Amino acid sequence: MSACLLALIAVALSFPMVAAAQHPHWEYEGEHGPTHWGSLDPAFHACDAGKHQSPIPINDPTSKDLPAIEFSYQATPLKIIDNGHTIQVTYAPGSFITVNHHKYELQQFHFHHPSEEEVNGRSYPVVAHLVHKDSTGKLAVVAVLLDEGKANEVIQAIWTHLPEEQGKEVERVGLTVDATKLLPARGGYYTFTGSLTTPPCTEGVTWFVLKTPSQISGDEIAVFAKHYPHNARPLQAVNRRTIVMSH
Repeated sequence: MSACLLALIAVALSFPMVAAAQHPHWEYEGEHGPTHWGSLDPAFHACDAGKHQSPIPINDPTSKDLPAIEFSYQATPLKIIDNGHTIQVTYAPGSFITVNHHKYELQQFHFHHPSEEEVNGRSYPVVAHLVHKDSTGKLAVVAVLLDEGKANEVIQAIWTHLPEEQGKEVERVGLTVDATKLLPARGGYYTFTGSLTTPPCTEGVTWFVLKTPSQISGDEIAVFAKHYPHNARPLQAVNRRTIVMSH
């Protein structure tokens, strides 16, 4: 074997991880926390430079006659992952929302403690984010604020069957959950344009924050807080965005 070929092999073996490079680890506190997200990776640039970031404080919204959110959810096999940032349930195809004849299919829902949203200066113990995607890939997130009260059937089922290890999705055979049961009785909402609240903080997301909270028990709050004492991004600048509220 030639000396030139041996040298090339040596160079290749000296960089075994280049092809497998992944985005860096991020957290909610410390040197990998929200104030540093934008500098952790070029792909996270929007976390610092974006002008339509989420979450934002919801204060003095403009009231308008907005179309209702039509929820068309059905039960899905219970697939759960603790991804190191939250507890997430993956949703099977076939459940969606329709807003003004625009359809978004439900992809997954997950939780933040405390709520990332703040309404008229008030935060809530937990929020559920239901993430949807339309046929062109545009995202819409429905935020369900969760206030302390009675136990929630869906959340209790999820908490009872949490994965034993992070990063591995598990399917609880024979069990289903229905996101409809996370929703409050009234469907009024606040809406605005924003971003993902986690890296890469992609913008162009339509947000629907339901005005009426649902309930979660104190014990259920404690279970999630044991896993994630604080997994909420701080409030971001509104930057002249209009927040609209349905009547």
